[in-house]
Amino acid sequence: MSVRILIGDCRERLRELPDNSVDSVVCDPPYHLTSIVKRFGSSTAAPINNADEKNGRNGPYHRAAKGFMGQTWDGGDVAFQLETWAEILRVLKPGGHLVAFSGTRTVHRMVCAIEDAGFEIRDSIAWIYGSGFPKSHDVSKGIDKMAGAEREVLGYKPHLGRKSGDASHESWVKNGISSGADYCTNPKTLGIGMLTAPATDDAREWQGWGTALKPALEPICLARKPLSEKNIAANVLRWGTGAINVDGCRVGTADDLNGGTYSGSDAKETAPGWRMANAKREFAQPIGRWPANLVHDGSDEVLAGFPETASGSIAAHHVRTTSKTKNCFGERAAPAEVTQGDSGSAARFFYTAKTSSAERGEGNNHPTVKPIALMQWLVRLVTPPGGIVLDPFMGSGSTGLACQAELLNFIGCEMSPEYAAIAERRLRDDAGLFADVEAA
Repeated sequence: MSVRILIGDCRERLRELPDNSVDSVVCDPPYHLTSIVKRFGSSTAAPINNADEKNGRNGPYHRAAKGFMGQTWDGGDVAFQLETWAEILRVLKPGGHLVAFSGTRTVHRMVCAIEDAGFEIRDSIAWIYGSGFPKSHDVSKGIDKMAGAEREVLGYKPHLGRKSGDASHESWVKNGISSGADYCTNPKTLGIGMLTAPATDDAREWQGWGTALKPALEPICLARKPLSEKNIAANVLRWGTGAINVDGCRVGTADDLNGGTYSGSDAKETAPGWRMANAKREFAQPIGRWPANLVHDGSDEVLAGFPETASGSIAAHHVRTTSKTKNCFGERAAPAEVTQGDSGSAARFFYTAKTSSAERGEGNNHPTVKPIALMQWLVRLVTPPGGIVLDPFMGSGSTGLACQAELLNFIGCEMSPEYAAIAERRLRDDAGLFADVEAA
């Protein structure tokens, strides 16, 4: 396998790649979360004009403002430009899939650009997680601040990451700072926030109101370059692209998905998922659940949101016996129940992509690192064995690491030399015996 790192603007560096040369594109573009007002009028924005002098492109969104967490790379509009995705479309093989993350507030602009560039939108995958932190403005505090009123301090809230059992938490308890209550009364602690009471009648009326929800979902656009052949089968045979790897991405389970009805029968498999026994076609145990358009991180917060489900018994349909309605669902005596014996959290129906702090790697300060397990599942879903995966927004290289784990070839492009160096180091440290890592 090979790894090629291109340093620079993807809209320029991708011109070096030939047409129809990569099998899939899996990427995490900038979300451009800064509002249009801030992007236009802030001190960090480029001069407002309708022309990009360097490339000659026109449009009101060519700005160099700072975006997410003050990052310049998130403040522009590269993910909203049709030209960006048109260049990606050019290098992708016919039938090749594009997987692109986005933010819930700006996904519509990115998907419109992808579609306008010529892609077919196939689906949207929801990536849900429990680590999001709400960045909300407290309306009650804002009202008191506007009125110049001082709020009464009730206490100090410990850092949300300090849980019972953590060394830092136990240290607080030992020193009398906290005893496991919702807040502590000693301000001499790192990561604390004041708990205050409204000072004015207006503030009391709006106590508990804010401006944002807790982020727990990132939408992922699944798109496909149009086929060049008359159908999927012909396209797959010519290019190796056009389909998704269902069996390779099934959700593993120990549950008996067939309900035990035929699992013990002496039957011969005649087709994937089917067996022949006693002159009947009977459903055999599949290798796992069909991959869904939802993936989660397996965190306690996410698992708590799924209900416990049990598929205990399913009553058969009832059919009327009159001639006019003999093919319609209706009433008659029900046959024996069909037992399935499958129960547990509904989270079991979806792929779990867990992450660890160790996989980020030492010195990796990129703020939006994705779990490698998640990226592995995505590249495996849309890339044929031995294929080439392109990530035009490489960041610190998580897609590349996923490709190395899946024995896929990788081309990554990164505008920031700092992040490109981090990605190169991570990829070289993780490279197998026959991996070739090249950066330029």
